[in-house]
Amino acid sequence: MSNSHLPAYGQVKAFIQEHISSGAWKPGDPVPSESTLMKQFGVSRMTANRALRELTDEGLVNRVQGLGSFVAELHRISSTIRIRDIQEEVTERGHVHTCRVVRSEVSKATPELAEMLGLRTGAKVFHTVLVHLENGVPIQWEDRYVNPAAAPDYLKADWSTTTPTHYLLTHAPLTQASYSIEACVPTPEQALGLEIAATEACLAMVRRTVSGANVASLARLIYPGSRYRFAGEFQS
Repeated sequence: MSNSHLPAYGQVKAFIQEHISSGAWKPGDPVPSESTLMKQFGVSRMTANRALRELTDEGLVNRVQGLGSFVAELHRISSTIRIRDIQEEVTERGHVHTCRVVRSEVSKATPELAEMLGLRTGAKVFHTVLVHLENGVPIQWEDRYVNPAAAPDYLKADWSTTTPTHYLLTHAPLTQASYSIEACVPTPEQALGLEIAATEACLAMVRRTVSGANVASLARLIYPGSRYRFAGEFQS
């Protein structure tokens, strides 16, 4: 996909991301210097510096004073981001995870979705809607859009043996993620799928994941408030 729609620093950044995510540049390999990027893209030193600085902040590049920039070890990135797989959570509790497939299709990106996935409006996207169950009780409604560039065989996966989260972590290694959590009420379809009252309070997590140069997926996960809670711990 062309990156001509990106600002100058974004084009430089995307060029480096693409070489890393494709495996052309391995961990420890040198990344072009600011001077090289300036000549290649016809940009200012400030623009080249911004691209390298953001990649460093995201953990894709290591910059060593006096030596240059190098591709980071990707395991260092994944170790700082913890994406929980619902199947893993259920199994850890000693329970049985199953899922129901509500929808599995090729769709077209709306303007809003295209912006979130870094695609053009109308571009092909994969769309799945699943209901995850714990010991036969629905605990999560998963509505997910996937960028085909990140996981071209996504719709071929068998959701009776794996989950979208596990599949994407395996086939589109995570380099960045963001999420938000808010209270919501379910839509009629969600209430029916989750087997809850239409008025039951739910928690909605919107999660966006990035793999290398591509936004991999955008998921909206709905949890019945009476059946699920988020927990964690902090340590100084």
